[in-house]
Amino acid sequence: MMLSRTTRPVRRSPRHRLLAGLTALAVVTSGLVAGAVPASAKAPTPSPVVASDNGRGNVVLNMFQWTWDSVAAECTSTIGPAGFGYVQVSPPQEHIQGTAWWTSYQPVSYKIESKLGNRAEFQNMVNTCRTAGVGIVVDAVVNHTAGADTGSGTGTGGTSYSVDNFPGVPYGANDFNDCRANITNYGDRYNVQNCRLVSLQDLRTSSDYVRGKIAGYMNDLLGLGVAGFRIDAAKHIPAADLEAIKARLTNPNVYWVHEVIGAAGEPIQPSEYLGSGDSHEFNYARTLKSRFDGSIASLDEIGNGLLTSDRAGVFVDNHDTERNGETMNYKWGAKYKLANAFMLSWPYGSPSVYTGYTWDNKDAGAPGATSTSVPDASCSNSAWTCTQRWTEIAGMVGFHNTVEGTSVSNWWDDGNNNIAYGRGDKGYVAINNTASAVTRTYQTSLPANTYCDVVAAKDCSKTFTVSASGTFTATVPAYGALALHVGKTGGTPCTVDCPTTSATTVYYSTSKGWNAYKVHYKVGAGAWTTAPGVDMTAACTGWVSREIPTNGATVTAAFTNGSGTWDNNGGKDFSLSGQHVQVSGGVVTAGNPCTGGEGGGTEGDASFSVNATTVLGQNVYVVGSIAALGSWAPASAKPLSAASYPVWKLTLDLPAGTTFEYKYVKKDGAGNVVWESGANRTATVGANGAVTLNDTWK
Repeated sequence: MMLSRTTRPVRRSPRHRLLAGLTALAVVTSGLVAGAVPASAKAPTPSPVVASDNGRGNVVLNMFQWTWDSVAAECTSTIGPAGFGYVQVSPPQEHIQGTAWWTSYQPVSYKIESKLGNRAEFQNMVNTCRTAGVGIVVDAVVNHTAGADTGSGTGTGGTSYSVDNFPGVPYGANDFNDCRANITNYGDRYNVQNCRLVSLQDLRTSSDYVRGKIAGYMNDLLGLGVAGFRIDAAKHIPAADLEAIKARLTNPNVYWVHEVIGAAGEPIQPSEYLGSGDSHEFNYARTLKSRFDGSIASLDEIGNGLLTSDRAGVFVDNHDTERNGETMNYKWGAKYKLANAFMLSWPYGSPSVYTGYTWDNKDAGAPGATSTSVPDASCSNSAWTCTQRWTEIAGMVGFHNTVEGTSVSNWWDDGNNNIAYGRGDKGYVAINNTASAVTRTYQTSLPANTYCDVVAAKDCSKTFTVSASGTFTATVPAYGALALHVGKTGGTPCTVDCPTTSATTVYYSTSKGWNAYKVHYKVGAGAWTTAPGVDMTAACTGWVSREIPTNGATVTAAFTNGSGTWDNNGGKDFSLSGQHVQVSGGVVTAGNPCTGGEGGGTEGDASFSVNATTVLGQNVYVVGSIAALGSWAPASAKPLSAASYPVWKLTLDLPAGTTFEYKYVKKDGAGNVVWESGANRTATVGANGAVTLNDTWK
């Protein structure tokens, strides 16, 4: 559903269970309409199943504001080979003009003519993705038309409209509910389902005529071969009306998933919509945010009190929640990847991975958007997040497909931020949500074998050997994970953008503000890539990356925007070696800036650093106004490390968005406390859980 320009209610989000009885695309699914599916049931997969190195399953990729042409290209190059089952696309119907993303959610007709492409391009996308083994799910806006506050105008397909008059359907004044005021009380069912959501004209879905028009739109899309629908703003439509509309479809068993934002105490809940499809479980995503910003030890209880697994769509974020702060988003860096790894490995709901674009202005449209068009997405442009290309995401899609239908085994946690668990005898995952690497021996139910770590690399360059007793020893990096499954054993080649030898991943800072980033390189004494080089893709906020096959040799490289601007280290080029290396401001350092480990940054952490001299027996601590910093009690202050003396350092998790006061203290073995002088220091943790403090004792 669209969020209004300025005031938007808490919004809903795309997620999906897998599609039931899909006709034109011939996708087979189960349990997506009324009737529960046993927890042990095999998840539905598209049919025909096109070969993929990662198998094929029910994972949905929500491609927000991607054009039809760019979706089609990505289905062939990446999405199909990675093993995704479905793509959810943004609303395809004609809508109001404007650059903001939410204009896509203000329809003026049911013509397939949006700023993301025309009807012919949409049909080509469906056909191309089907060939790649991927079904298309449409984000369907059926609760409303354009807002009453928009007045009159012309839609993206050339259709005129005005308040209460939409000749492209046609709809007139009698086709809208009698309440002409905005929703003011979410505790009142009538108000929520009959009044206007942020000025949007609320359709009279109890009307036989309106139901027929909505069903006609969906039947048109079914005729084009779509596999299912996400029902936008379903909460604002009576469940009985949606059931009546679905009964009119050429395939009344087609997959639906409803966007119903459940909230405690409200009369409208996701469960009442299960008569016509599945529902999104927003509380799942909210819990992920809470746990990864605190402790993940209780994630084994995440499904308690929620919809049954076979009827729930789950996600880490979507286009609404990433903007309103309800969930995590790409700005959380490494923790965001960990949350996606958990979702794709845990047996609850049908997972949806989100890919969109970077933003600072919450209303901003896709990069380069005009009032009537959006340029094709490009993963060489760091403005697009392109999560589907991340090694961790692709690896975990394959993990999900391999372990589907198995139960959890061998759960372990340390009571705080390290967890590990198996999926029967098919897979095993370990997740480290701390700033320090963790080494231990893990107990699995896997058969003895050598397994690829699908989180670490796409080429099976990192492996672990499981013994006959099911154990293996591993070091899980800071804010990192490992995942092993029987579909990827030692030496198994991959087919999705994979190096064939050992590799160096180079990270390049986006501080230059280029529209695109490419790396031009040679390995050892080999030949240079064809200028201007190969694309780098978004890695985390402020960085793009590229994995370069090296076979252990040194990489010589330069960087460019592809349009004549170069960074070649003053003509000397850059020398790169090691598993992870970062380039920023002309300086090369070892490490991955997106994880906080191996010399990288600390995104997602609170980092304290103070230059302070001490006498023998003294140590430096930080104490502050919040419980995590001891609530001003010196006995509960947090110790800093003297490894970089006279600079003392500490990294720990603090709640995102928290403003706090703090001071440093020196304590000795006798319990004597020396406070630094002056006023209390103040700081605020960023939305991604990060804050970096560089202080000098005063």
